[in-house]
Amino acid sequence: MKIIFRGDSGFCRWQLLRWCEQHNVHYLVGLAQNPRLLAAAQPLITQAEHTCQTTQAKQRHFGEVQYAAATWDHERRVLVKAEHTAKGSNPRFRVTNLTGEAQPLYDEVYCARGEMENRIKEQQLGLFTDRTSYHGWWANKFRLLLSSFAYLQLERLRALGLVGTELARAQAGTIRLKLLKIGAVVLRNTRRIQLLLSRSYPYQRLFGQVDHALGSG
Repeated sequence: MKIIFRGDSGFCRWQLLRWCEQHNVHYLVGLAQNPRLLAAAQPLITQAEHTCQTTQAKQRHFGEVQYAAATWDHERRVLVKAEHTAKGSNPRFRVTNLTGEAQPLYDEVYCARGEMENRIKEQQLGLFTDRTSYHGWWANKFRLLLSSFAYLQLERLRALGLVGTELARAQAGTIRLKLLKIGAVVLRNTRRIQLLLSRSYPYQRLFGQVDHALGSG
């Protein structure tokens, strides 16, 4: 199994990188720019600037350098994205032990972490993951586990019950408000449970589709 650790420059510590190397973990981590890095990448930065001035269009040029900070144990491969727009130069650096060309690693591997952050934010905002204000650690952990379980339930609902519907790509908070947080009368006897929804409920048809897709109709 291939494990890839991705993180921003706050995680770029050589001890962490060395641990990954020693335990067969691949990494692709942001690296804050500094004068040495900028000097090493200057030919690529200059090329992007000249091309942008010539074409009057945004330029993104990719390359790599070998680099070691003064505190590192050895040099490592650093990917360079030399971006230049009308607003000026915007170089970015990523340190990695992955093989492959710089641009696919940057665009397809590193930038994919943004989508993971969107899912974390979705759970925080839609399912209240950040409500960990109790002074006891175990209580906060239990709240986080409940929130994570609820997110997994809604993710499966989205993937299995909402596929092909208007809420197929809806966030957890939208699904919760439109399909779950609704008024209803619950009738229960020994044979079945009935949910009586309001006639004015605007998503009756969609609710029925989801119910049928999940095999509970």
